[in-house]
Amino acid sequence: MQGTIDGFSYGLVTPLVAYLMACLGGALGLRCTTRSMLVSHSWRPGWLALGSAAIGSGIWTMHFVAMMGFTVAETPIHYDKPMTFASLAVAIVMVGIGIFIVGYRGASGTALFTGGTITGLGIASMHYLGMAGMQLNGRLEYNTFTVSASVVIAMVAATAALWAAGQVRGFLWSVGASLVMGLAVSGMHYTGMAALSVHLHGTEAPSSGDSPASLLAPMLVGPLAFLLLAGAVVLFDPKMVMGKPTGAPVEHKPGVPAHATVPHPTRRPPLRPRRAKDHRGSRAPQNH
Repeated sequence: MQGTIDGFSYGLVTPLVAYLMACLGGALGLRCTTRSMLVSHSWRPGWLALGSAAIGSGIWTMHFVAMMGFTVAETPIHYDKPMTFASLAVAIVMVGIGIFIVGYRGASGTALFTGGTITGLGIASMHYLGMAGMQLNGRLEYNTFTVSASVVIAMVAATAALWAAGQVRGFLWSVGASLVMGLAVSGMHYTGMAALSVHLHGTEAPSSGDSPASLLAPMLVGPLAFLLLAGAVVLFDPKMVMGKPTGAPVEHKPGVPAHATVPHPTRRPPLRPRRAKDHRGSRAPQNH
C-alpha cells in the first residue's frame, strides 16, 4: 500500500522559514569564508571552521524545518536522534573540507571544482542521511533520476556559493549570494522530496504519536543558538560586515612596507641634487 504524502501540511510557513534558515547559514558562512581571506594564516583556520559550521548548521536546520511540514497520512513519523545528529556532523565536515580547499587554494580552477563538488555531496549526504533517520510503518523508495538531479543541484549551488565567497567584495554581494544559495539548497531539498514515495507495511489504522514539530523542535535548539552566536560574531566584526579589503594586504604581508614606501623614491631624487647644490654653494665663499 502506498502512503499519502503531504510535504506542506503547514502551508507555506515551513518552506519560507526553511529558506530563511538556509539563507542565514549561507550568509554567515560566506562572510566567514571571505573574512578568512583577509587575515593572516594563523587566523584563517578559525574563520574557515566557523564558516563551515555556519553553513552546515544552516542547511541542516533548513532541512528539518522543512520536514516539520512533511506527513504521511496513514502513519506517524518518528526520528532516530543519533542518525539525525550524524547528518549534522556529516554536513559540517564535508562542507568544511570544501571550504578549506577554497580557502587555501583559491576560488578558481580545480580547487573551486573540487571544493564545490565535495561541499555539494555533503549537502546531499546530509539530506538523505537525515531521511534515513526517519522512522515510520513503511519503507522509503526514491526515483533514481530525480535523486541524481537533486545531487547535481546541490553541487552546482555549492560551487556557485564558494565562488561567491572567494570574491572579496562588500556585504551586499554576500547577501545576494546567500539568497541564491538558500534558493538552491531549498530547491535541492524539495527536488529530493519529490523523488520520495512511501510504501506501507500494512493497512493498520494510524497510531497516535508526537507531531513532527514536537519531535524536531528540541533538536533544532542547538544549531539555531549557534547560528545566532555566529551572527553576533559577524555583527561585531566591522571588517567582515563591510567587506572592506583592508585586510587583504595581510595576505601578502611582505608587500605592505613596499606599498607604504612607494612615494619616497619619487621624492628623494629631486632632493639630492638640491642638497648637492647648496653644499657646493656654501663652500664657494669659503674658498674665496
